Amino acid sequence: MTVSLSLKELITEAMKVAMRAQEKVRLTTIRLILSEAKQIEVDERIVVDDTRMLSILDKMLKQRRDSITQFQKAARQDLVDIEQAEMVIIQSFMPQPLAESEIKQLISDAMIETGAKSIQDMGKIMAILKPKMQGRADMGLVGTLIKQHFVA
Repeated sequence: MTVSLSLKELITEAMKVAMRAQEKVRLTTIRLILSEAKQIEVDERIVVDDTRMLSILDKMLKQRRDSITQFQKAARQDLVDIEQAEMVIIQSFMPQPLAESEIKQLISDAMIETGAKSIQDMGKIMAILKPKMQGRADMGLVGTLIKQHFVA
């Protein structure tokens, strides 16, 4: 009988492995992830589940992308490299990303499910898609694809 670990437990195990292997960058990044989760647990008095953990990872990736843009504008390649290294580590805990064809299919299904007729129904569509795509697709891209549906 195999017991599947939660995402948080998986990340904790990865931290132990990084400690033993003395991988400083990986260890630091994993500690950032776990401290973010711990902060939410303390603030909201909850136990972070896989869905919430994915949203934490998603948020951290978005922060890194924003930072990279800012650092590139400031010509700080040293900081860009650090952020990119952290992104690779964070992404290693994310589920397999959806292909664009899969995203389009989920959008079509959600449009049928909600009976969406115009761009005003975008909120309803996103409400259905977000839990299915959390951590597996860039929601900015998803929004753009939904808009294209109504323009086409």
